[in-house]
Amino acid sequence: MGDGSLYFALMTPTTPPESHSAPWRRLSRGDALFALAVLAAYIVATVLAIYWRHLNLDRMMAIAERVLAGHLDSNAVKGTADSVEMGGRYYLALGPLQLLPYIPFAAVPALQHVGNYIAGLLFGIPAAWLALPLARAYGAKGRTAYWIAAFTAFGSLLFWSSVFGNPYYLAQVESFLALTLFLIEWAGKRRPALLGACLAVSFLARPTTILAAIPFGIYLLWTRRSELRAMAGGAVAFGLPIVGAIALYGWFNWLRFGSALESGYSISLLKVAYLQQLRDQGLFSLAHVAGNVEMALWHLPDRIDNFPFLSPSPWGMSILLVSPALLTSLWAGLRDRTAGLLWIATVLLAVPVFLYYGGGLVQYGFRYSLDFTPFLVALMAIGSRRWIGWPEELLVLASIGSLLVGICWYGTIYRS
Repeated sequence: MGDGSLYFALMTPTTPPESHSAPWRRLSRGDALFALAVLAAYIVATVLAIYWRHLNLDRMMAIAERVLAGHLDSNAVKGTADSVEMGGRYYLALGPLQLLPYIPFAAVPALQHVGNYIAGLLFGIPAAWLALPLARAYGAKGRTAYWIAAFTAFGSLLFWSSVFGNPYYLAQVESFLALTLFLIEWAGKRRPALLGACLAVSFLARPTTILAAIPFGIYLLWTRRSELRAMAGGAVAFGLPIVGAIALYGWFNWLRFGSALESGYSISLLKVAYLQQLRDQGLFSLAHVAGNVEMALWHLPDRIDNFPFLSPSPWGMSILLVSPALLTSLWAGLRDRTAGLLWIATVLLAVPVFLYYGGGLVQYGFRYSLDFTPFLVALMAIGSRRWIGWPEELLVLASIGSLLVGICWYGTIYRS
């Protein structure tokens, strides 16, 4: 909680700059209550998830055990979804940052069955905590900042993805945290090395999020164009962590699949025939756009015969139903320069999401939208000066209610 407290302190306008008190003493009562609410809600939801879904040894934990012995394969993943067989060895087509948090828990047998849940909390809770400084950094003030932070922590898919101990969801939670830190740094000192490091971490979790480096990198260098040395130094500091992350990911792929460019997703085993048919059209293809757009924006819940007669679709649902408060990002408009930059990044990150063959089954909502949600949250904060008040607050409350439904639905219906 130290890092979160430090950011809260930095973003709290009432703290005098000459104060040298401990960061937690500089928290306002509202900040402290928000932090405690996040901690309590995420822990309670995780405990419920464990109760509903029980403790099972995660496939990634089996890989982590093998890593401790110097291997990246495991027979335990044979025949499972997204497994890849190479020369009689079986790998998972998941990234290095999904694996890394599991390794410490794999070393302690007593923690192996809960390590996946703890890993989700270790990234999800800080990401939720930082929603408040993120909102303030982009212009949200007073109670409005708390409303935006509450939406991010409890009304976005960050909440749902953090509590179920799933390595697929973990990747997006990790990326969400890294992108939130990136946006906070961008609103502050804009140190190129830290900006590059944040994007590098996000890349190791969700590779396509590296596209955000294009608009922000160009703008960063453009602001330094008057001095060649500063421009070159900024380019190196910004780009070096990213290049290092790309090299690390490539090496990880080469060790498993013999090619730095093969992540495993194009050759992995699929257990659903429909997904196989989609992938046969291309891992990324224009053929997938219409279906993904329909799923992300218009798809409705499934009809069922008994009360309440509607049920979330496991294929996904419209983000306008799941997190309707995201609509308030439109309040930011296009005239503000920072808003324009955020919109460009949002669109760039959405492109591979809508080109991809799989929408994220089984899921609540459209979880791949988490790749660009941090940018939408920043846009919500920019647009908060146009808030009327109660309409936006109702959208936040509807989002929170929706996520609570989603957690209960997924926890009790879809079991590991």
